Amino acid sequence: MRIHELKQRLRAAGAGPSHEQRILRLWSHALPRNSGRRLPASFFPSSLMAVLPAIEAELAGLARIQSVHPGDGGAERLLVALADGQTVESVLLPGGGLCVSSQVGCAVGCRFCMTGRDGLLRQVGSAEIIAQVALARLRRPVRKVVFMGMGEPAHNLDNVMEAIELLGTVGNVGHKNLVFSSVGDPRAFERLHRERVKPALALSLHTTRAELRRELLPRAPAMTPEELVDAGERYARATSYPIQYQWTLLEGVNDGDDEIEGIVRLLSGKYGVLNMIPFNAVDGVAFSRPALARCEGMARTLHARGILTKLRHSAGQDIDGGCGQLRARAGEVPIAFRRGVAAPPIAR
Repeated sequence: MRIHELKQRLRAAGAGPSHEQRILRLWSHALPRNSGRRLPASFFPSSLMAVLPAIEAELAGLARIQSVHPGDGGAERLLVALADGQTVESVLLPGGGLCVSSQVGCAVGCRFCMTGRDGLLRQVGSAEIIAQVALARLRRPVRKVVFMGMGEPAHNLDNVMEAIELLGTVGNVGHKNLVFSSVGDPRAFERLHRERVKPALALSLHTTRAELRRELLPRAPAMTPEELVDAGERYARATSYPIQYQWTLLEGVNDGDDEIEGIVRLLSGKYGVLNMIPFNAVDGVAFSRPALARCEGMARTLHARGILTKLRHSAGQDIDGGCGQLRARAGEVPIAFRRGVAAPPIAR
């Protein structure tokens, strides 16, 4: 289900703007129908009341929590089953944050990521994204939503932007607390500048060397690190939100002194922060995590040279639950495409 389709159904049943907003607000906050000052029967038109139970049942059936995996520091990884049997991962973060998935699988094929191993299986609908938020809010308050789970949000723009629009309005999430994470795509930058709800932006950088980035992110759009940072800087200045540059630390690959010099050259004076995240071990992937002393040393050196740098740890590392790993352990439900039938297109 798409959010705009849900709105059309509500309007066809007699919902006015205030009725629509109340239903969307209650759904996105995981609240029962009778929440609020006015009882539904005295607020909604009778035509809407007649179809509301069926719509609510359909929304409740979009997703369910299949398993919960507690981690250190209060994080919880949720394996979420969708109505067709596919699964995605959400992560409840300490401090009211939630990481959601925007695709089942991923087409970018990052060499160090489990999610993209089998390619893109299907898009996650905008209503399924909100369903992840609603399920999380049944467990604890959610005040920040980051699109850093399974999938590349720029490859599912229509669904992701619909979800961001709802969350930034009736979903009651501050715009700077909505974080669109991407490997970088000219279409995404163009779209983000036009939107009424403009999220903060996180960009996967990982290296300052164009040839290495093409190797690590083989199917990312052909943007050099310089082009990526330039596009990020324009968005940061337009929104007044600093860009979060993401850097997965891979031993012997992007943890050398040459990269330190490249980062200083690329990010000096830019409105952003560099998040360095030690690699989360993935079975069958021939990368390893640098020693903690090396990670800390890089962060200290960069900070001393004027680059705001934060050394972070991926939620779920302690349970081998990095993005895609819970799903892989639970067993995928692959979508088979008949010979001669194309895979689902990238949403534009």
